[in-house]
Amino acid sequence: MTGEANGKTLHGTALALNDAGILLLGPAGSGKSDIALRLIERGMASLVADDRVGVIPRQGTLHLVAPEACRGLLEVRGIGIAELPFKAFVPLLLVVQLIPADPPGSAIERLPEPEYWTHRGIDVPLIRIDPFEASAIEKLSLAVRARRRLLSGP
Repeated sequence: MTGEANGKTLHGTALALNDAGILLLGPAGSGKSDIALRLIERGMASLVADDRVGVIPRQGTLHLVAPEACRGLLEVRGIGIAELPFKAFVPLLLVVQLIPADPPGSAIERLPEPEYWTHRGIDVPLIRIDPFEASAIEKLSLAVRARRRLLSGP
């Protein structure tokens, strides 16, 4: 399945895991900011942007950009807006579609076929996870490592 982004920014949350950009997509309340906070607080990621994310092509690769108005700001439900260090620009490595379910993980395929998210004719691997599943952070980390290995070759 392919998703398509339109416009100058899109609704999502973007993170940097070292030099790898991760784009979290899902409807309001799907856990984008929550999983971002867990990754950031564990020292596994840096914030790029929350709520609105710029996605621009550059030399055949998509990059995530923090819009100026929301740089360094993360909405933390029940707390408010938190100011955090951020990276303004990072190459996009992986798109994560968040699908919360009850019970956690029940809406996710066990052995999914490869999927891609497409923006301006550029395909990026897409995975689906339940952000409230106990192993959500570990699954995202495994997917990033697998994608990095694939890009670096044998």
